[in-house]
Amino acid sequence: MSRDLPPSDSHSALHAWRAIDAAANRAAEGLRVVEDFVRFGLDDRHLTTLAKNVRHDLTAALKLFSSETLHRARDTQADVGVNVSTEAEQARTNLAQIATSNLKRAQQSLRTLEEFSKLVQPEVSPYFEQLRYRSYTLEKAITATRENASRLADARLYVLIDGGRDEDHFAELVTQLIAGGVAILQLRDKRIDDKTLLARAQHLRKMTSESSTFFIVNDRPDVALLADADGVHVGQEELSVKEARAVLGVDKLVGVSTHSIEQARRAVLDGADYIGVGPTFPSQTKSFDQFPGLDLVRQVAAEIRLPAFAIGGISAENVTQVIEAGLCRVAVSGAVAAAEDTQKAAANLRSILHND
Repeated sequence: MSRDLPPSDSHSALHAWRAIDAAANRAAEGLRVVEDFVRFGLDDRHLTTLAKNVRHDLTAALKLFSSETLHRARDTQADVGVNVSTEAEQARTNLAQIATSNLKRAQQSLRTLEEFSKLVQPEVSPYFEQLRYRSYTLEKAITATRENASRLADARLYVLIDGGRDEDHFAELVTQLIAGGVAILQLRDKRIDDKTLLARAQHLRKMTSESSTFFIVNDRPDVALLADADGVHVGQEELSVKEARAVLGVDKLVGVSTHSIEQARRAVLDGADYIGVGPTFPSQTKSFDQFPGLDLVRQVAAEIRLPAFAIGGISAENVTQVIEAGLCRVAVSGAVAAAEDTQKAAANLRSILHND
């Protein structure tokens, strides 16, 4: 029900309804443009669904207003803002700029709806507040997907390594992997003490800093921070993306292991920079109770454009199955690191992935 205003406030109510009507149109239009961007520009089904849900829920909230009242209050011909525009409003150089501009337009309009509805129908105001917060989460997910797709555009082969028998053995392994074209190296070793782990991490940082290879530490944002790694990878039972960012800051990569499509979707909203997807096949280096397998690879490939690496038992012999399922990025361990010729094994797997 609309709030009953005293006669002296009827003019204010008219202005409020006009503002609500204009903001409703702007918000809906802006959200539609954003939806079309993630649908056609990113080809991301998950983000398209999220954008569509926000837009549909806006429509539902607006139905709590009387459409007759909104239309009677509308006066486009006398609206002083119709012909007011800036050069920036007409300048668009790429799809991302279109999406960003329209997200901001929708968010500002939702704020207008939230504030002006307090004057005429205050019970509706909280709906617009929640939609505004959801739009911020959507914006974060869109930005992460777009930027990391670019940042990791050439990252197809991700290799997990341990600390090796000793420092010399470790250094030789890293040298061969970098020469073999490995895009990302993750240091994962739960056997060695923290002092040795940090020493290996610092050595790996020095070696990768002279190459284009990213350096990630498994599970330990503290070690990643001390070694100035490019990021950290966490599992479902380890620190959250938020907690890892609290240690490393916003510029470092945070990857997350996912074992279901629900976990993959959540990782996108949490702000992960990439996800691990698996286990895909049985592995000699890690045991699992269940294998989501290629079905999960297909689900992620169909929905999500955040960089996703299939992991678990992948080798040169079965990697084409992963590619056929929709992902051209893989994370491996023994298939490369334990090979007789590490550099050759890496180069071979990389060649297959880049020729998909």
